[in-house]
Order: sequence, then C-alpha cells, then structure tokens
Amino acid sequence: MYTFFLPLLMGAPQGGDAAGGTGGDFLSTFIFIIPMILIFYFLLIRPQSKKRKEAEKMHAGLKKGDRIVTIGGLYGTIQSVRDTTVIIKADDNVKLEFMRSAISSVVSQSSSRDDSSKDDEYKIKEDDYKIGDGGSTNDNSSAENR
Repeated sequence: MYTFFLPLLMGAPQGGDAAGGTGGDFLSTFIFIIPMILIFYFLLIRPQSKKRKEAEKMHAGLKKGDRIVTIGGLYGTIQSVRDTTVIIKADDNVKLEFMRSAISSVVSQSSSRDDSSKDDEYKIKEDDYKIGDGGSTNDNSSAENR
C-alpha cells in the first residue's frame, strides 16, 4: 500500500527503472519519511507530553490554601482536596467544587500565614461593577468615582 501512495506523493515515476528494480525509489522514500517522523516527534509529540506531565505533577501537588486559577479564569483558594475534585473558595460565602483537571495553574502556594490577608488584593470593589444598571455607560456618577 505504501509502495503505491508515497512514490506518487514524492513525484517518483510510476513505471520504474528499465531493469525492473525499484530499490532506489524505496530508499529515497525511506530517507524522506525518517526526517518527517523526527520533525513530528520533536515539534508536536514531545512538547505535548512534557506539558501533560507538568500538569499531572501540578494537579497531584494541590493542597489546601493554594491560590489557583481554573481553566475558565476563576480565581480562588483551595479549601479542601479530594481524590478527583477540589473545593475552591471564590469569595467569603462562595464555595465551588471543581475537577482537579479544571485547575489551570497555581498562582501562589499556601503559606503559614493567614490566607484572608492575601485575599484582600483580589477583592472587587462594589463601585466598579454595578448590578442591574442594564449595561449603560452613560452613568456620570460612576465616571466621577473612578
């Protein structure tokens, strides 16, 4: 099967040599295929397997108190770790359960100090986002506050 398609793709003549041997065509095809396999391995397969191994290592190392980002972009602090899931505290009274594979990255590792002091830098000011304003941007009072 390969002896028919690959020489056609490489532009080799279909008739073969006058002596009837096609050893040169096979050798040139083989010499062409080996570098292509190496290129695919080093440019596609190897980097992807490294990323997968790093992600597995990161997921295995998750622990309570780590500040993380999910694949959806949600920032939170890990409250508890289970076999396949983690519970994330996104705000004061908001706890969400995610699969470990939904964790994109660890922003900061847990430390011995109180985690509530670290959460202050991620708090959203109520003045920045008004609920129920209909998306209007003509509100002069919010522009003056900024």
